[in-house]
Amino acid sequence: MELLVCTTCRNPAARAESQADPEALRPGAALASRLANRLPKGIRIVPVPCLSNCSRGCTVALRGAGRWTYVYGNLNPADHVSVLAEAAALYRDTLDGVVPWRRRPEHFRRNCIARIPPVEVPDE
Repeated sequence: MELLVCTTCRNPAARAESQADPEALRPGAALASRLANRLPKGIRIVPVPCLSNCSRGCTVALRGAGRWTYVYGNLNPADHVSVLAEAAALYRDTLDGVVPWRRRPEHFRRNCIARIPPVEVPDE
């Protein structure tokens, strides 16, 4: 299973700050860095250049073979590392990627951007 982390994301609150210093680490990259040793076993971080959710960054996606993919936004690298690790563990422990709504951490109940069905590519 993978946790895709948009490394170009800038949350709206940090946008002015990061524009003042273009060399500053973007919040999405900072989130990926802080998650490096915090994710549960079986979840791999995959930094990606853009998840096209700029107005609600930082953005991540949880995906796995035969599982629903979830895209979440409005994450803060200083505040959401633990809750993201918790959500990843809940996702990992399902058969299909669907964590019951009431079991999801509060931030994930309110900040789901998309839910994408498992990919099934027919043989040609």
